[in-house]
Amino acid sequence: MQAMRSRLPADVLFDDATPPPALPACDHYAGTEKLMRKSLALQDALGPVFDLTLDCEDGAAVGDEAGHARLVGALLAESRSGRVGVRIHDVGHPHWRDDLRLILAAGRAPAYVMLPKPRGADEVRQAALALHEISGAAGLPTPPLHALIETHGALREVDAIAALPAVESLSFGLMDFVSAHHGAIPAEAMASPLQFEHPLVVRAKVAIAAACHAHGKVPSHNVCTEVRDLSVVAADARRARATLGFTRMWSIHPAQIEAIVAAFAPSEAEIDVAADIMTAALKADFAPIRHGDRLHDRASFRYYWTVLRRARQSGMTVPAHAEALFARAPAHAAHAAHAAHAARAGDAT
Repeated sequence: MQAMRSRLPADVLFDDATPPPALPACDHYAGTEKLMRKSLALQDALGPVFDLTLDCEDGAAVGDEAGHARLVGALLAESRSGRVGVRIHDVGHPHWRDDLRLILAAGRAPAYVMLPKPRGADEVRQAALALHEISGAAGLPTPPLHALIETHGALREVDAIAALPAVESLSFGLMDFVSAHHGAIPAEAMASPLQFEHPLVVRAKVAIAAACHAHGKVPSHNVCTEVRDLSVVAADARRARATLGFTRMWSIHPAQIEAIVAAFAPSEAEIDVAADIMTAALKADFAPIRHGDRLHDRASFRYYWTVLRRARQSGMTVPAHAEALFARAPAHAAHAAHAAHAARAGDAT
């Protein structure tokens, strides 16, 4: 019996299914040298509660793509956090492979590589194969691939894209998606409330979230362009999670980061309940238990385990009696997921 009690939730609750990697709830983008350096400093100050994406697509001046990629590689190599990723150009751009070569030549693999504007699953496979080859040539592990769903073709093949082993997360590109409809979707749908009400936009978001959850990947919600009224940012984040199933969201201004992290984090009351239920489950070797007036089994254990994982990702304190549940888990479980994705990255199909 004692041996059975040494098993942890991650060992016994998911059977053959793989839970999605435990990525931070906020993915912050910075593209100019000034903003990238400021964001790196902020990440050092706040800790790994948010991911930072250094941007080669929108950050590079036309004609200076190589210089910008070298800068991104240098900043990545200097960073003290393990949660710095990069966005490269799309596969239709002549510099996308050079982005990868120049960044990885600095000697450090990013936490992930974001691929914008794929037109379908084949382009994501192409990028995954190139990433694997270039990483290997640089003597570095292959980072997981993230993809930005913002074209008709990518949305049409979103399930196939989410199924690719090299892919870790899918994001929704709201503005490019709306623009791709050539005025058929009004500009007001690029912001709230219409972005949560227009049928074509909601359909796209639901398809992305559903595909991610079906394949153990992380769905990331689009940006909020409001940078003064942070209650708008927080409301968008809460709605994205509560009504559409997104577990991550982009930030484009440092002030948005804490609002997004807080909106995606569980409440202290949720954490306390989850800690009590999961501690009792561990003592019962994950057999059914009674908590208050409700019965719980492995189905609800999986839910409450996720609550505790979300809490730790957000930098919140988990009650001391629940720490045993994480005895072998790193404080940021994305490191283990990163290793698993790197091992499989060569099999992009």
